[in-house]
Amino acid sequence: MKDNRRDFIKKGASLATALSLGAVGASASAVKPETTKTLPAKKVAWPVVEGPDTPKMTMNISPTDVSSKLKAIKQFGCDYVHMSGPRLPWTVENIQPIVDKFKAAELTIINMMVGFSGSIIHGTEGRDAEIKLVQDALVVAGKVGIPVVEYNFYAHRLTEGYYSVPGRGGSSYLGFDYNRVNPTTGIAPKDLPPTEKEPAMTRDQLWANITYFLKAVIPVAEKAGVVMALHPNDPPPPISRGSEQIMGSFADWKKMLAIVDSPSNGMTFDCGVSTELGEDAVEVLKYMAARKRINHVHYRNVLLDTPRMKYVEVFIDNGQVNMFAIMQELVKHNYKYGIFAEHPRGNAIDKERGGDFISYLYNQAYARAMLQACLTLEQGYKG
Repeated sequence: MKDNRRDFIKKGASLATALSLGAVGASASAVKPETTKTLPAKKVAWPVVEGPDTPKMTMNISPTDVSSKLKAIKQFGCDYVHMSGPRLPWTVENIQPIVDKFKAAELTIINMMVGFSGSIIHGTEGRDAEIKLVQDALVVAGKVGIPVVEYNFYAHRLTEGYYSVPGRGGSSYLGFDYNRVNPTTGIAPKDLPPTEKEPAMTRDQLWANITYFLKAVIPVAEKAGVVMALHPNDPPPPISRGSEQIMGSFADWKKMLAIVDSPSNGMTFDCGVSTELGEDAVEVLKYMAARKRINHVHYRNVLLDTPRMKYVEVFIDNGQVNMFAIMQELVKHNYKYGIFAEHPRGNAIDKERGGDFISYLYNQAYARAMLQACLTLEQGYKG
């Protein structure tokens, strides 16, 4: 592109504004005047809060985080948390104390991520023993009351394609460009070779391995009363250090969900990734939600340049994803698991104090306001 990065962001912001205005206009035109006259809104009791069949705001935390962070999460209106679980094996004896710790702070663990070695992904020696550990972890999650177990299936994650982009007011956005030559290494992400730890994998190999895995673990998850959530490839380029990507397109997501036809075989719906693919995130959501296959949500925004190849992650309020429409569909479909307003942007306050908690709180507050607005509309305009 001839535009420099600042011009790209400005153009993107204008695009996002136009899209938002267009979406508002479309929504307004869909409301028939006679409907608003004959069906007055019901009075909705406030505050509007999450229920058993509504989305639930959740924030990421470590099992070892100190009590002050737990208190802050609760104080800012979040009742649910999610986290990466300990290394396998999981047992009731090592997971129950974690659940109890957060319960004491009035927080419920809604999702715990399980990590496993490359033997499952690469189909190498030790795969069956590792799968048995995952099966045992699902049983433990069911026993201690953790409803969602999330996981990744990367042959390699091309984080080498990320770089910092100046954002509004001197903030920091995150760009991804598959073809950008790294000024330090002189190599573009698309040209990076495989690593010894993560050898190149073909699509056929990866599809065979994830099929083997899902057919082994999903029946156990069903019996345990647990659902699984696979996070799609993020970033989603076609090749990542020599490995093809099997969760880098919407067609791939549909194929994965069809391997084992069960609500326990679900995904983390990410409206940012959906947009990075060049898809309409709202339509992707509708497809998956109608089939009860969304078991976790990542709620973030992006400006797309080239599908799968080039985009910029921006603040939650100034990308091209219609965040209101996303939340409306989640409410409409009675989605009942967690929504994580993720990917905080670099800002002056976090830079001064360290960490990224202020940006996470901004995302959380924005998403909670969207949720309350959509729950209000859903309750107030039902016939």
